[in-house]
Amino acid sequence: MKNRSVLFKISAVLWIIWGLVHILAGVMTMKGVLTDDISASIAGIADAVDSNILQMDYPKAAGAIIGQHGFNLLWIGLVTFLSAFYIWKGNKNSIFLAAITGGLADLGYFLFMDLGDYVKFFPGTVMTIVSSLAIITSFYAHFKNRKPDRAE
Repeated sequence: MKNRSVLFKISAVLWIIWGLVHILAGVMTMKGVLTDDISASIAGIADAVDSNILQMDYPKAAGAIIGQHGFNLLWIGLVTFLSAFYIWKGNKNSIFLAAITGGLADLGYFLFMDLGDYVKFFPGTVMTIVSSLAIITSFYAHFKNRKPDRAE
């Protein structure tokens, strides 16, 4: 049982880090949009792309889309950050909430940004690894030595 507690705590710390990074990324992305520097927001997201080719006058609709993306990063980071404090205690619902929220966000990131080669390994790909480890660690701890729900 003690081993499970340590695994929940490790997962929680990973989600706290992941959540804080995504809260910051969301704020920075929205800041660029709100200050009419959409190019900076896009360059901040696609950091492996030469920022010079991303400098242009984007239409307001593109800024709105990037702003929405920043808002999504913010709330996804906040949900996983808050879930981490309950994961620390082994709360099943929080384990799955963080896994669904952060895991699916990072799946989209991996499919479109990592595989598209638009991002650098750090911090983006590292954060995908962090969320994967958080999910694996908490799932392992949750399912390890669980008693069956019904008598056999």
